[in-house]
Amino acid sequence: MFAKQFRVKSNIVIKGSDRRKLKADLSAAFPSLSADEVSELVPNKEELNVVKVYTHKGDAVTLYVLHKNPVFFELEKQLFPTVYVLWRYPALLPTFKTWPPVLQKLSGGADLMLPGVVVPSCGLPAVKQGDSCAVTLVNNRAPVAVGTAAVSTEEMHRMGMKGRGVCVLHTYKDYLWSCSVFTEIMDTLLLQCFLHALKSKVKKSELPLLTSTFLRNHMFSCCPSGKQIDIKKSSYKKLSKFLQAMEKQYNIVRVKELTKGVESIVDVDWKNPELRSFSVPEEADVELTPLPDGGEGDIPYHPPEITTLYSVSARLEPLFLNANKRKGATLHSAEVRSVVTEYVKNNELVDENNKNYVTINPTLCDCLLEKSEYQEVVSLKWDDLFSRTLGRMQECYQVVFPGQAPTIKKGRIDPIDISVASRGSNKKVTLIKNLEVYGLDPAVMASVLQHRVQASSGLQPVPGAKDKVLVQIQGNQIHQVGKLLLDHYQVPRKYIQGLDKAQKGGKKK
Repeated sequence: MFAKQFRVKSNIVIKGSDRRKLKADLSAAFPSLSADEVSELVPNKEELNVVKVYTHKGDAVTLYVLHKNPVFFELEKQLFPTVYVLWRYPALLPTFKTWPPVLQKLSGGADLMLPGVVVPSCGLPAVKQGDSCAVTLVNNRAPVAVGTAAVSTEEMHRMGMKGRGVCVLHTYKDYLWSCSVFTEIMDTLLLQCFLHALKSKVKKSELPLLTSTFLRNHMFSCCPSGKQIDIKKSSYKKLSKFLQAMEKQYNIVRVKELTKGVESIVDVDWKNPELRSFSVPEEADVELTPLPDGGEGDIPYHPPEITTLYSVSARLEPLFLNANKRKGATLHSAEVRSVVTEYVKNNELVDENNKNYVTINPTLCDCLLEKSEYQEVVSLKWDDLFSRTLGRMQECYQVVFPGQAPTIKKGRIDPIDISVASRGSNKKVTLIKNLEVYGLDPAVMASVLQHRVQASSGLQPVPGAKDKVLVQIQGNQIHQVGKLLLDHYQVPRKYIQGLDKAQKGGKKK
């Protein structure tokens, strides 16, 4: 769950009433904790934050962070201790042992499979399906992963210790483990991009320079490949506060409000020791950096093969029985035409006087006609016969990614949807949905677009869709998004919706 970077939605200090409720919830969820231990984990007067996050798959998770260290997380109203807490209270959860090499698999997002579980002489811990549990390594009592039991202990033995044992949610050194310093990481990235931009991008002749332009045109372009600047995830929260800190702490720049509500960098101390000692990274400029692939590392992205299929309904089953196609069977449109044609010929239903028509027998009547047509329609044209048959079948689609087994889903495939929305003060943002359907990683797309158009981007959950997120990027970027999808990823135009809303010439508003 936390094998990839998550997105922070909110970060607030817990209220007194919520602090008391959390204590009660912890005592109920973990009865082995004493009252003093609960108070130690949820102290009355020390800073405790509630952080709402969305994982890369769109799951909504609540983190409880004490002194910038995550202590518990809540998923679907179930509380889990972090590995950080389990090192202090290793007996808090029932544990399963595995071999050290397995940890690398778990850290990569894999679940713990039963063949990798080491069964001790005292036997496996007694758990029920869905119970919280931990994973330890042989000869090391410190837990390295937290998750839920995929099946009960009895079922594990009944399955011969084969199959999935623990559904892993959080591991040692994943992004949740690292979130104790996530603001410091973003602060460091901001400082690096700030110094890089001043040293190699900004010219004296450009001053005064709007702070928004400095961020968009210079700092974003200095962000290392694979990373994203997000000021809201830093301790500064706002660009103005970050620049104020740079002015007070380092005295590198001077920021002034030249017009009401609009700040500009009016002066830069090019001889500042901090700026002069900064070494520009050797990484190539963003424009020369190869585009990331579809999220599979060094495996190049190839668009899937998408085929429309039709599923036999209960009403049409009598028409398809002779072809051994029962309810739920899926066929291509050509196969449907072939089955219908064969049925008509086998039952000698072609009109002798006009072979463009097919005589309606009781089976075709029940399958294809409306009740009001029973006494009136005695024959149909071939095209009408085929269109009625397809119209009464459930539409499906088959997706085949290179090297993977085909998957079939009901309904019509959702196109990649690109739209423009307004966000306060008439600012425009571009929204991109349904990338996952085509095997495209939204996080990768957000990063690529951020570098391409030098505008901030991020991920948002899709309302009502648990496992989907959308990409949001500042400005009307439909032209650039379309160019990326069509030219680089080779997604067929018919599977992209909203390209007609692009501004002429691809200019941003």
